[in-house]
Amino acid sequence: MSQGTVPGTFCWFVCGSTDAAKAKKFYAGLFGWTAMDVPMPGESGGNYTLLKMGNDDVAGLYEMSGPMFEGVPAHWMSYVCVENVDDTAKRAQSLRGKVVAEPMDVPGVGRVAFLEDPTGAKIALFKPGEHPGVPQSPVPGRFCWSELATRDTKAARVFYTELFNWRFKDSKEPPMEYTEFSVGEMPIGGMMPMTPQHGDAPPHWLPYVAVADCDVTAAKVSKLGGRMLVPPTAIPKVGKFSVFMDPTGAALAIVKLEEQHKK
Repeated sequence: MSQGTVPGTFCWFVCGSTDAAKAKKFYAGLFGWTAMDVPMPGESGGNYTLLKMGNDDVAGLYEMSGPMFEGVPAHWMSYVCVENVDDTAKRAQSLRGKVVAEPMDVPGVGRVAFLEDPTGAKIALFKPGEHPGVPQSPVPGRFCWSELATRDTKAARVFYTELFNWRFKDSKEPPMEYTEFSVGEMPIGGMMPMTPQHGDAPPHWLPYVAVADCDVTAAKVSKLGGRMLVPPTAIPKVGKFSVFMDPTGAALAIVKLEEQHKK
């Protein structure tokens, strides 16, 4: 069984963009991703874009249009694989979470739902169907990590460990506090307390894409129309990371991992 189909692991990543064409051009230039548009079913129309490396799916992208997206900024969403979307959504509510989009079937893909944790961060549930999902991977150009920034780490830790049966390991070594989440012995994500550096940003999950060279990739961001939020920064014994916004405003992180952190 691949990591992408193990319940509790992150298995898909989707960008909701205010300008899909601009976003596709940006990520093609940054990561070499190609785009394959698939017509959306139903009356809404439009396309859902599969972002790919070669023949392999990496992530999804769609343009947010219509009244339902009024005031919603561009963003990346991390999806967690679950055995039963409906049961997990109900359990989330019992743990003080909110269901912001009820469980629904996506034809040709699987079943999904969207949650808001008790601290205000949003996350998605995914039960793979015809689409198996994609496991996190340290291979350059693929998603390798997801990280929660929140103003209430205690409440978030209770919610996610109860909801997904995640294990956790806290670290208070300088320069900051950090919690690592694992499924069994497999590290899959992390959590950090929000600081004044986050400004008035809401609590959020931030996906990371693995790169071969953080400095080289980060240098491309502004040239392609993006905006740097955190310049390339080294984390001892982990690697070097950077955070940016794409030209439509969606935030994403990149990381060059040291060998011992490549799972």
